[in-house]
Amino acid sequence: MNHRVLALGLACLTTFVSAGASAQGLRAPGAAKPGVARAPAASAKAPARTATAAAATAAAATAASAPATRQADYIVAVVNADPVTNNEVQARLARATEQLAAQGNPPPRELLLREVLERLILEKIQLQQATEGGIRVDDYAITQAELAVARQNSVSVAEMHQRLNADGITPAQLREDLRRQLTLQRLREREVEARVRVSEQDVDIYLRQAQSGTGDVAALELNLGHVLVAVPENADAATVAERQARAQAVAEQARAGQDFAALAREFSDAPERASGGLLGMRPAERYPELFVAATAALPVGAVAGPLRSGAGFHVLKVVEKDSISTAALVTQSHARHILLLPNAQLTEAAAATRLADYRRRILAGQADFAALAREHSKDGSAKQGGDLGWSTPGRYVPEFEAAMDALQPGDISEPLVSRFGVHLIQLMERRQVRPSAREQRDMARDAVRAKKLDEAYTQWGQELRARAYVEYREPPQ
Repeated sequence: MNHRVLALGLACLTTFVSAGASAQGLRAPGAAKPGVARAPAASAKAPARTATAAAATAAAATAASAPATRQADYIVAVVNADPVTNNEVQARLARATEQLAAQGNPPPRELLLREVLERLILEKIQLQQATEGGIRVDDYAITQAELAVARQNSVSVAEMHQRLNADGITPAQLREDLRRQLTLQRLREREVEARVRVSEQDVDIYLRQAQSGTGDVAALELNLGHVLVAVPENADAATVAERQARAQAVAEQARAGQDFAALAREFSDAPERASGGLLGMRPAERYPELFVAATAALPVGAVAGPLRSGAGFHVLKVVEKDSISTAALVTQSHARHILLLPNAQLTEAAAATRLADYRRRILAGQADFAALAREHSKDGSAKQGGDLGWSTPGRYVPEFEAAMDALQPGDISEPLVSRFGVHLIQLMERRQVRPSAREQRDMARDAVRAKKLDEAYTQWGQELRARAYVEYREPPQ
């Protein structure tokens, strides 16, 4: 198992996607019911994916890129007070070069080198923001991410470590990269989600537009692969031309049969690149009009682009395509949970241990789930014995929903970490229904939120880069 195997697409739903997928959340403790902030419903045809697994994929690939030997190091750029070193750039470049060489027709080295450097600079800025904001990732979450990587590759964690060690990657290096990726993920969730507000007027406007839709587009569901080559705000003509050429090269490679997921992981500036650029199955109305206009008439497997938007140049691949009428019924889940909140006195690991003990007692018939929830859960659902009611796909944060979807009625999950705390989930029932008028309105709210999150993510990245002090030193070699 080398780093290319580890970097294969783990089941993961990226929390943010540039084309409009949304971060979604259980409501904060004390709320009447979690899950008001939601994401577009995922189709049964698209695998359930978790943000933790997405971060695990990217981190495993990054950790595995470290070269066995290093040349004399030097600083190539300073980002605020933090240096970016030549060795850091070379480590990332080595991974990108190896993967692209295996696919054939790699881009010019100088082009790839500049791209790697710019990504490292933005990453430094985001990590600094996370540190200032007090974002930290507990060791328990790192362990969960390790398990996700190993499980996806059908090996034990011990075997994974052994094989990575043979490639010169220590367990400590892997865990540190997992921590970095998860820190970035949590920062994006917090900063971008906080920017988005959806009013009832927004929902009304969306519903009126959807009801006036006609033709095939209004009846389509699409799952698109997406590569974004970002163009900085106020970029000069030379920069725009260079980014367009880069996007054109990606499009040509995709049309020539190159692995689109690998291209997305290496070239895309969109956050869903870790999951191979997949945006997920959703109604066409939930995609930007630019994307729909370019792909609605294309067959599965076709590639569109480059397309220009305010964010940059987009390359799209039609991964799946279906009629909404075949997906009129939705699968709803009825679950309950116990939520514990880590704090200075209770780490994530300690909370998980406590919940694991609750699970053992419930399965042994020594305790009742609802009674434990009423006594210990820190969520607003505690008074109802942790009962969350019926939910449609996309209601909860992806890591919570993925764990719930993996259960059969009556099953209880292992303790699960989300951005809200540590959960123990029991699936009570599952059914297929046609969404009610209220549920359809909730789905419309999801779609509006998705588009607003797209805009907010782009703006946030531009603002971070514009505020940062970046000094370029000696070019990387």
